[in-house]
Amino acid sequence: MAIIESLLPELDQEWTKARTSLERLPDAKLGWKPHDKSPTMGWLAGHVANIPTWGTIAMTGTELDMEPNGRRLDPPPEPESVRQLLETFDANLSAMRTVVANASDADFAVEWSLLRDGNKMMTMPRIAVIRGWVMNHMIHHRAQLGVYLRLNDLPVPSIYGPSADENPMDL
Repeated sequence: MAIIESLLPELDQEWTKARTSLERLPDAKLGWKPHDKSPTMGWLAGHVANIPTWGTIAMTGTELDMEPNGRRLDPPPEPESVRQLLETFDANLSAMRTVVANASDADFAVEWSLLRDGNKMMTMPRIAVIRGWVMNHMIHHRAQLGVYLRLNDLPVPSIYGPSADENPMDL
């Protein structure tokens, strides 16, 4: 079985649930945060929406320097609305899905490195980057977003089973 045959259904399932979580956000709460040390709901949602770009970067190159020449990359701007957030998410996910869907097992085996000011921080096969640094990273932040939803008395979507807000039969 080719890697893509098992990866693509998993990717589609996880990212569909991520979009459902993003759809639950109200514009009026994008600036809310649960603690002074926590990011805003808008920043967290924007981060989830931008994580697919990491998959595109990993599958179309062999490295990314997070601080080229000692200067940290500029972060993407926070979304101004949920509509903008969903448009960003959809575009980023579409681009990533296209490059992932067209990848061969050999493409997934290519070593990819994360650098900081020219120094390698980690190197691993692209498939590990897609699963660990892209998909699992998104799952982590999607779960944080679920906590933000709950703390604002907004409906939490079912992810791997029913939530307190959705009928178990709707899975």
